[in-house]
Amino acid sequence: MDKFVHLIKLSVGTESVETLTDWQASRAAQSPDGLPRHITRMWPKREAEILKGGSIFWVIKGTIQCRQRVVRMDEVIGADGIRRCAIVLDPKLHRTQSALKRPFQGWRYLKPEDSPPDLPGSRENDDTLPDDLNRALAEIGVL
Repeated sequence: MDKFVHLIKLSVGTESVETLTDWQASRAAQSPDGLPRHITRMWPKREAEILKGGSIFWVIKGTIQCRQRVVRMDEVIGADGIRRCAIVLDPKLHRTQSALKRPFQGWRYLKPEDSPPDLPGSRENDDTLPDDLNRALAEIGVL
């Protein structure tokens, strides 16, 4: 496969993967064709690499918990007349192994080799660990 790159983004205000799913199901978070999207001020310079198989990895409460495949990037002009980038996503959220991530602003590029692997299908419906336990296990390298 051609070289690709991922994005990583804090999901501000999200409490869990479930609340991210609920938000994306709302009309406010959807593109005109009904797919979930995230609107950002900055257009990724590496758009072509992202669209070759990249995903957006979501950081929820200080931990990478899931990812979504990036489908396309649409231009959106805000009410203020400023051009923005709508990162349009596949609706399927893939849970990943937990990985701690310090807060940062905006989004960042994430190399495939630095991204946490998806959880096996048999574990996707497991109960989520409490945040403190999840963070402690990730700190010692168990997760």
